[in-house]
Amino acid sequence: MTARAPVAAVVFDIGNVLIEWQPERFYDAQIGEARRREVFAAVDLHAMNDRVDRGEGFRDVIYGTAAAHPDYRPEIEMWHDRWIEMAAPAIPRSVRVLRALRARGVPVHALTNFGIDSFALAQRHYDFLSEFDQAFVSGHLGIIKPEPEIFARVEAGLGLPGEALLFADDRPDNIDAAAARGWRTHLFEGPDGWANRLVDEGLLTPDEAA
Repeated sequence: MTARAPVAAVVFDIGNVLIEWQPERFYDAQIGEARRREVFAAVDLHAMNDRVDRGEGFRDVIYGTAAAHPDYRPEIEMWHDRWIEMAAPAIPRSVRVLRALRARGVPVHALTNFGIDSFALAQRHYDFLSEFDQAFVSGHLGIIKPEPEIFARVEAGLGLPGEALLFADDRPDNIDAAAARGWRTHLFEGPDGWANRLVDEGLLTPDEAA
């Protein structure tokens, strides 16, 4: 049986892999769970965010949605005005292993559903988001995970087949879409498991992954 070729590059999702992304938790803390449930039941804020992730204007989409739902306008506008508070905090061990991989000379990339302006905002706030060899950002590409085309764009952009890539993401649908193209995948359920996977793949030593 032919041995599997080594991993040529590691691809990180960002939300809930490098930075916590829990809008419901943020809103619960700001307006209370009951009001949050009311707002989220009345307005599909995640679908609104998908429009931003596809490349529509960050402020335009959110403020437009708020104007269309005046009963919830202040809460919806918070998605824009206080966005960086929702995209928080960083996940320290994930950041450490990203930097450890780079120190080892392993190519490290991002594949993320993120808006154009919101990604630029996040880069200003989190320095490690500017440390990827390449960042494939859905807003710039005009397509989002788990659409197969976005994975094909990564392969073409890197000049690598899927089996050469190791991809971590917290969403099973994204993992399934990547695996369908032959990518090696890791369903991110916490930084410890991800660090262990990188050790198992021979990309880091246990000390480097600590």
